[in-house]
Amino acid sequence: MAGETTTVEHAADAAAHGAEASGAGMPQLDFSTFPNQIFWLLVTLVVIYFVLSRIAIPRIGAVLAERAGTITNDIAAAEELKQKAEAAEAAYDKALVDARTEASRIVAEAKAEIQAELDIELQKADAAISAKTAESEKAIGEIRAGAVKSVTAVAKDAAKEIVSALGGKADAKAVTAAVTARMKG
Repeated sequence: MAGETTTVEHAADAAAHGAEASGAGMPQLDFSTFPNQIFWLLVTLVVIYFVLSRIAIPRIGAVLAERAGTITNDIAAAEELKQKAEAAEAAYDKALVDARTEASRIVAEAKAEIQAELDIELQKADAAISAKTAESEKAIGEIRAGAVKSVTAVAKDAAKEIVSALGGKADAKAVTAAVTARMKG
């Protein structure tokens, strides 16, 4: 243990000797070097000021001016595109209104054409129906006339047979006169 104590004492002596050799502490805090430090601080600040004012700030200003120009150009282009879009929308709306008007006109024309064709076909159908009706009435009239003649002939024959069956003699003129009188009402 005695050997260990000597080593520790030697280390402490060396640390104390190093502190005396280097001075009182940090050189930045030594008052004797303050004027020199202040001089170099001022020189460094002046150099930094000139570097910033001559090189960095003009470059930053140029970048800011370029960005401002780009933004202004982009805003102008966006406004122009917006106006074009509004004009295109107005043209689209006008074309849509025109198309609807044209469609309405076409529909009206088609309806008018269809109605005209329908009227013509109705007139043809009415004429055909009228012709068929006239033919049918004529045919019915002929059938009636034929039926009246047939009924008259049958009535005459039946009257003659009835009179003969009853034991009398039937005169053709008297039977015809009786059947004609009865047919008139």
